[in-house]
Parts: sequence; structure tokens; C-alpha cells
Amino acid sequence: MRVLVTGWPSFLHGEATAGDVLAMEAVRRALDGAGIGCDLAWSPVFRPGGLDLDAADPNRYTHLVFACGPLHGAQVEELHHRYARCRRVAVGVSVIDPDDPAVTGFDAVLPRDAPEAAPRHDLAALPETEEVPVVGVILAPGQREYGTRRRHDAVEAELTAWLAGRACARLPLDTRLDPRDWRLFSTAAELESALRRLDAVVTTRLHGLVLALKNGVPALAVDPVAGGAKVAAQARAWSWPALVTTGERDAPPLLDPAELDRWWRWCLAPGGAGRTPARPPSAGLLTDLLAALRA
Repeated sequence: MRVLVTGWPSFLHGEATAGDVLAMEAVRRALDGAGIGCDLAWSPVFRPGGLDLDAADPNRYTHLVFACGPLHGAQVEELHHRYARCRRVAVGVSVIDPDDPAVTGFDAVLPRDAPEAAPRHDLAALPETEEVPVVGVILAPGQREYGTRRRHDAVEAELTAWLAGRACARLPLDTRLDPRDWRLFSTAAELESALRRLDAVVTTRLHGLVLALKNGVPALAVDPVAGGAKVAAQARAWSWPALVTTGERDAPPLLDPAELDRWWRWCLAPGGAGRTPARPPSAGLLTDLLAALRA
């Protein structure tokens, strides 16, 4: 017996959700535990280098399992034609129409939900996953006031490409407040409450740096202005070392991945070595303001 495990993440034009992937992994673990050999087929878009469904020879398998998601559509039906010689089983799926050819083509259907059937627990609840850092990402807009010194687009492209390769849960955040848009925070308290729950912040924005440090969260700050500007100045004001600048370069690469890696490790060092204590900044500016008003 050899099983090919498939699901919506297997299709070139499918969709890989966390739940679908976890369900396929749950099937893999169950088969491994039972001593049954199996392969998982992945879309080359989702996992380049993995087993491409088009390369999974039907003659190599005795069984095909389709895990998770709804049973419908031409892509699922095609599995029945391509793997006609295999015994085909669907597990943890949603059955919308029991008479759909995508459903009836299976030799056995073990649904999580189906008409007139009691619901069963979804397979995604089974596999345990590793814990990774939760990192807020706060990026600055164009800031045209810096003129020809602006490197925002290139810096953002390089920084986010580097960040995509880090093992972490990336959480895009915005310091803009707007009570009309549910995707944005309405108050500063909401933003700071989210920041306090993070392991680190990666930011090209001055207030991304300041509010992270204010709340005791280490920040990897990148100044997107050639030669450094307000982000670099604020890092100096806080004596915060995890700062990357672009110098005066105007052609990529503007950022050094090795330098980003070094500060990333420092910010996330075990035991909080890179974490700054929450502390109020100097009241110097307010003192100066009062003096100016009284002058």
C-alpha cells in the first residue's frame, strides 16, 4: 500500500490555507503511525521543490486521500480520472451536494460536515506546530518631503523579501488611526495593546520604533532615507543600537542581509537580551516648550 495525500493545496490553481495544510499533515502522521507509506502533493506555487501533483505517477500509488475543504469542482473531479486505478477516499471534507460528481467519484467519503450528518471535528485541530516569534511590521509611506533622499520603495522591497524568509508570524500594523476603517486602530491605546503582545517589531517608521521601545518591545529599525533621517535620529535619542541605514547608496542592494540577520538575532535573543525596559522618555522637549511659551 502506498498513499498519495492531496487537498486544495495540491492544485496549481487551488488555495493553501493553514487549515488545509494542517489536515494533510494530520493524515500524513496517522499513516506514518500505522506504518503506511505516503507522499504529499503540493502546488509548485505554494511549495516549489515539493512533489508536484502533475509529477505524482498514478501507477506508483494504490490509494489516494483527499483531505479537508469542500468537495466540488473540476479539479477534484480530475483526480477521479487521473487516479482511476487507485482507491480514493475523502476525509475531513465538507459535502455540499452529495450527488456532485466530485463527491460520488470517491470510494469512501468521511466528512466533517454533510447534509443530515452529525458534524465531526476538523483535522486541523490535531497536529501540534512549533512556536515562532510574533513580529509586528510597521512600514512608512513615501514621505515625499525627503525628496531625492527617499529610498522607501526599494528599502521596503528588500526588507520585506528578507523578512519573508524568517521563521516568524508576521503581523502588519499601521500607526494611522481611523475609526471608520475596522482594519485600522481607532485609538493609540489599541495599537499599544497590540504592540505589548509582540516579540519584536520590524519598522521603517519613527513611531514604529518609539512605540515599540516605549512598550518594552525590541525593534529592528530601518531608516529608508539615504544617510539616515528621523528614524536614525530617534534611535540615537533612545541609545538604541538595532538600526540599519542605507548610507548614500541609490541603487540596490541598499540593505545588507547579514546586518539584518545580526540585529534580528539580537532582538530575539533568549532571555530578552535585546529587550529594552519600558520607560518614559526625557521630558526635555516639554520643559523647553513651557520655557518658550513663557519667554
